[in-house]
Amino acid sequence: MSVRTARRRDLRLLPVALTAWAGAGAAIVFPEHATAFAVALWVAAVLALAVAARASRPTTAALIAVAFAVAGGAASHVALAQPAREAVAGLHITGGRSAAFEVDVVGKVERSATGFRFDAITRSVTIGPDTAPVSAPVLVRVQERPAGLDLGARAVVTGTAFRADAEDREVLVVEASSLELARPPTGPLAAAAQLRTGLVNAVDGLPDPGAGLVPGLAVGDTSAVTEDLDQQMKASSLSHLTAVSGANCALVVGIAFGIAALCGARRGIRVTAGLATLVAFIVLVSPEPSVVRAGVMAAIAMLGVLLGRIGAGMSILSASVCVLLVLDPWLAASLGFALSAVATGSLLLFARPLADGMSRWMPAPLALALSVPLAAQLACGPLLVLIEPTVPLVGVLANLLAGPAAPAATVLGLLACLALPFPVLAQGLAAIAWLPAAWIAGTADLSARLPGASIGWVEGMPGLIALAATGAAIGIVIAARRHRLQRWAGWALVVIIVVVVSAGPFRTLIDRTRAPDDWAIAACEVGQGDAVLVRSGEAIMLIDTGPEPAPLAACLDRFAVDRVDVLVFTHFDMDHRGGAEALVGRADVVLHGPVPDAEAAAMIAGFTQSGAQAQEVSAGQSGTLGECRWRSLWPKARDPVYPYGNDASVVIDITGCRVPDAIFLGDLSAQSQRSLVASRAIDRTYAVVKVAHHGSADQDHSLYEGLDAAVALVTVGENTYGHPRDEILDLLREEHAVIARTDTSGDVVLWRDGDGIRLWRSREEGG
Repeated sequence: MSVRTARRRDLRLLPVALTAWAGAGAAIVFPEHATAFAVALWVAAVLALAVAARASRPTTAALIAVAFAVAGGAASHVALAQPAREAVAGLHITGGRSAAFEVDVVGKVERSATGFRFDAITRSVTIGPDTAPVSAPVLVRVQERPAGLDLGARAVVTGTAFRADAEDREVLVVEASSLELARPPTGPLAAAAQLRTGLVNAVDGLPDPGAGLVPGLAVGDTSAVTEDLDQQMKASSLSHLTAVSGANCALVVGIAFGIAALCGARRGIRVTAGLATLVAFIVLVSPEPSVVRAGVMAAIAMLGVLLGRIGAGMSILSASVCVLLVLDPWLAASLGFALSAVATGSLLLFARPLADGMSRWMPAPLALALSVPLAAQLACGPLLVLIEPTVPLVGVLANLLAGPAAPAATVLGLLACLALPFPVLAQGLAAIAWLPAAWIAGTADLSARLPGASIGWVEGMPGLIALAATGAAIGIVIAARRHRLQRWAGWALVVIIVVVVSAGPFRTLIDRTRAPDDWAIAACEVGQGDAVLVRSGEAIMLIDTGPEPAPLAACLDRFAVDRVDVLVFTHFDMDHRGGAEALVGRADVVLHGPVPDAEAAAMIAGFTQSGAQAQEVSAGQSGTLGECRWRSLWPKARDPVYPYGNDASVVIDITGCRVPDAIFLGDLSAQSQRSLVASRAIDRTYAVVKVAHHGSADQDHSLYEGLDAAVALVTVGENTYGHPRDEILDLLREEHAVIARTDTSGDVVLWRDGDGIRLWRSREEGG
């Protein structure tokens, strides 16, 4: 059999998996039509099967029948689940009405920008005096994590809820105001939770940042990874190392299989040992999409071993994707699942051709080592651009340096986890695991600091298409054996890169000419976060820095801001201070509220070391900005009720100058807004209000009624929180305020024009 024929057979199931993915995606995006999709797909499968039965060569028709049948199975799953999902989505929870949900935790409890989040299945819901049994997946967000809250726990969550997007597995997103643990995890899930927590405790005391990586590399627990290290891992394309994936599953299954083989066990016992180890590992690390995909793929491969039929890698991957999409169609919309499948497929299909191509001008072992991270980055890069429009240029090199340390850290971390009943042994193994983990952390830090470590890229689908074309051109240049094809691909690569790279500066020049010269307030489009510029004469104030440095730096360029006189951090959530790096060395005075932790303190120290003057502000303090006067209206000094966080956001007003009188409410909730009103710090009305917390539903109506603002700025980006909520938008309309949102209008600019206010939107000329 020729290599080409074998490759075609390897790829026979790929169209089946793609058809299943498309069918599942259509069903979850349009769930009201899932039944019709399912019927149509099953009918098509039967017809294709009938054609196959009559054909002399039935292979193609049979594969088409299988593809339609798998897609029909996924659509049928959605159709059968739809009545229960609609029942939960139809609950009377609009208008910010509070409800109590009894839930079972079915996902890992992870940190988020505003606290913690986890997937759960509802058991019942109580609205007012009525309690009803309901069962549907929900996403729960909570600010604090009580002891014992982990996978397998049961809890009563009280708060508001809103309907998630149709394609999400979760029917509702619950914003918890309180969470009461009804029952901690039991059985194997309790043991797994204790092991994960024990490993985190075992590395406590080891030097950072490597210590926090050990649990992430071994069991996927990233709770001890600092935000700075997390950003460095992402910037250097190393974040996949802390996301348990196929490599981890293959490693532990291979070890179990090998140990059984060394003991002389028969094939069936070796496979059983491998599968048992796989199940235990998945329970230990929690069933995330990438782990489930890798687990199913490994199980199918082990079944092939048991039957004596070693399937090709792409066939196994395609089969695992089909099985998972039938069992969980909502994986079709999971970016993590897509990245996991695409990364695995790229290694199977492209690593060897890239290695062969590069071996023409470098040693074969080095070419093989480079081909693995290069194949993964070329394939996954287009998807990652949808998350952040930047391309890490050092990713391949960083993976080449850090990759060999990952298996050692994983195995040693797992051994430390299993040795927890013997504390001395566990701590010793954890200390040894720290060495490769520290190497990975150091590589991430160095890579992220290199000049030109990443470049900006086009956003959205145009960026995905452009980067996919770039990756294809790079692959052809490296792997193609025909010089003419390489030449054409090389020219295409040059054209794409020139167009994309030059688009940034060119667009900045255009944006500078478009933005009004007289701007006084500019709400930057930086995604889901706050970054608002205020200008009085030559003096500039920036209130918060958004979630990432790159979008903030782009906004500063658009408005020709090189230096900031006053930088305000209303509080220290990542969506308000994540872009701080872009301002280090460019700010004269830094105002901030209560500092919640050492990480925030280190960030402020970075500004002071670069020459800035830092000052913690509270209600009653004031200063000047050009001709304007600013006042801090909140929080109260050393307030035990609101010590830090959203409710201790610094509230600033700007008055007494050509800038429209404005108040900026940070992320205050309704409760702290009522306290602000009660403090009588607000003694006037304002022309402009920056709406609190990106337009969440947790707002005090009387505050906005008293402010009587003519313009309401809503700083918001694409999000899964439902921001801005209809409740606050309806209130603002009732107050006759003009609503300007950065997610739909781009940059929003305000300035005085005689006795009135002019409003300009970057995505909508005029105002």
